[in-house]
Amino acid sequence: MNPVFADLPNTVFDVMSVLARELGAINLGQGFPDDPGPADVREKAADALRNGYNQYPPMMGLPVLRRAIAAHYERHQALALDPDTEVMVTSGATEALAASLLALVSPGDEVVLFEPMYDAYLPIVRQAGGIPRFVTLRPPHFRLDEGALEEAFSERTRVVVLNNPLNPTATMFEEQDLALLARFCERFDVTAICDEVWEHVTFDGRPHRPLIGFDGMRDRTVKIGSAGKIFSLTGWKVGFVMAAPPLLKVVSKAHQFLTFTTPPNLQEAVAYGLSKDEAYFLEMRARFARSRDRLSAGLTGLGFSVLPSQATYFLTIDIGELGPRLGCADDVAFCQHLVREHGVAAIPISAFYAQGAVRNLVRLCFAKQDATLDAALDRLAGLMRGRAA
Repeated sequence: MNPVFADLPNTVFDVMSVLARELGAINLGQGFPDDPGPADVREKAADALRNGYNQYPPMMGLPVLRRAIAAHYERHQALALDPDTEVMVTSGATEALAASLLALVSPGDEVVLFEPMYDAYLPIVRQAGGIPRFVTLRPPHFRLDEGALEEAFSERTRVVVLNNPLNPTATMFEEQDLALLARFCERFDVTAICDEVWEHVTFDGRPHRPLIGFDGMRDRTVKIGSAGKIFSLTGWKVGFVMAAPPLLKVVSKAHQFLTFTTPPNLQEAVAYGLSKDEAYFLEMRARFARSRDRLSAGLTGLGFSVLPSQATYFLTIDIGELGPRLGCADDVAFCQHLVREHGVAAIPISAFYAQGAVRNLVRLCFAKQDATLDAALDRLAGLMRGRAA
């Protein structure tokens, strides 16, 4: 068996979700909303399924969706993309990441990865034969450090993978961080694969700035987006890849032997959704911000130390002092205690590190109904009462 995959444990998301189901716990671990998603987008998909074309769509994606993607990013991020040569549709962002890494990494190439990181990055890099070079980001701000980049980048570096907004930590990189990374990419002739699936789920008026828009990055960036995150339809698995023609051409060659294509009815619905006016995106962000604030205020009121959440569906609590009082040596033990003894599933941030893990942070998902969040807070209040006793 291939040791890259045979030796991997089940993902932490699967482990905690299984425990939540078995124990009847409230699942604030895996990041998905507990509502069905926008009705008009779902109805468009249903209509396209009933009355539309259900045979193989084009490998690169339906033309109507590729045009909608280009128009969407021109409107929202001032990017000029050719829908025919610079846009491709994939079966989710993870497939887009796999196609990009398999296409752009050859055996022996070095790949810079920022940790904490989405857990798919490392095994795909290894399967491609890449050699990972890790840059460890530190709480609470998780900023890029020029010295650390100097240590990680070399003449052997071919690819850097950037996740912005950063999933595990709910933070966004500052403009100076992105400009710094762009300079390193230019200096070492490195291609950036940018996982930007959370680009629309940002809060407090923070705009998303794509790395592809920085000087020198237009022809050396693969930008990845996700309809599942934009429309809170995480099960749809419709992703986007945007890159200059030479890059996209080779990424498409990998894509054709992974999933080849994506259900056409979902593509039709996403094309419709991407044309929504600004009001949809403002309301979506405001709705999630309200949920973030509700959970954050509740946790703070109970005595938890809560880190700021700038984006994504998540916020992070620091259990540095709390864990030992409960007899929990680290974040993994804390999450096991939390789900088994108090009926709330969470994710240990150390699961997102390959080395140098931070072991005092725990991630919670706030993309839930008020009643779900309130029920979780009630259970967490029991944990804090136990600590006081």
